[in-house]
Amino acid sequence: MKLIIQIPCYNEEETLELAYNDLPRHIDGIDTIEYLVINDGSKDNTVKKAKELGFHHIVSFKQNKGLAKGFMAGIDACLHLGADIIVNTDADNQYCGADIEKIVRPIIDRKADIVIGERPIDQTEHFSWKKKKFQHLGSWVVRVASGTDIPDAPSGFRAYSREAALRLNVVNAYTYTLETIIQAGNNKTAMTSVPIRTNPETRPSRLFSSMWRYMKRSSTVITRSFVMYKPLQFFMTIGWILMIVGCALGVRFLILLGMGEGSGHVQSLILTAIFIMLGFQTITLGLLGDTIAANRKLLEDVQYRVRKMECKTCEPTDLLTEEELEKISKESEK
Repeated sequence: MKLIIQIPCYNEEETLELAYNDLPRHIDGIDTIEYLVINDGSKDNTVKKAKELGFHHIVSFKQNKGLAKGFMAGIDACLHLGADIIVNTDADNQYCGADIEKIVRPIIDRKADIVIGERPIDQTEHFSWKKKKFQHLGSWVVRVASGTDIPDAPSGFRAYSREAALRLNVVNAYTYTLETIIQAGNNKTAMTSVPIRTNPETRPSRLFSSMWRYMKRSSTVITRSFVMYKPLQFFMTIGWILMIVGCALGVRFLILLGMGEGSGHVQSLILTAIFIMLGFQTITLGLLGDTIAANRKLLEDVQYRVRKMECKTCEPTDLLTEEELEKISKESEK
């Protein structure tokens, strides 16, 4: 069984050695462990440092494309390199390398296809009180949207089986953490979490410049993902709310009309018609969205089969350029 540990990097020359030295060299049940760096357009000597340290594989972009693109680039490369299990961790050494064995164990034991590391958020000293509360709130929203019980949705420390990785898709360009959980929950993928440890902060997070900006972008990702995977439920809920409000206004008008006061409340009748029409149109959007979602599932199945065939016939390499990577992952980026 082959494990590839991938590390997305953007100007990580100073911290990459810490992360590398912490990676496991042996795990019971794993025959081969390899390390892969995704260089997301770094301006420093990240690639040179990775080669000096002895990383087996390097995926390199000429310019920064963001965390989500880098993550999927790494997944595609790992699949083509024959990985049976893929672990994603951070280059700033946020997570303890020794815990990689904990997150791959449920996959080795065939108990799960996706395992997410649950950080001790309340005990993490460099997290502010506000950040801790927002992390819990965001994870709760993702649990509701995905129908899962993952306690730490934003955690980037996670493991994927080959089967789960073949089915991965990330549409947004911001982050993969939230969308992939909602996708996995919708696809009924076997998913679990395990408690992990974290190391002291080595540098400020580059994913967001402020908490409010992070919340705004994360809420957009969650909403978009929910609409994409459960459009009927989303639009039907809004549509029925609009229709109920319209009916309530209509009943109010009829009551006032019965009391002989209807002539002064024609606005209620107009609002009734508007709300009911808006509700009907929203429900219609939900039905159309559900049809589109059904077609998307068919396309995902086709993509899964194409990826599987490609990975069986590919030739492993230790260095993938941006052009080669884009050719390999052409189907997944459409």
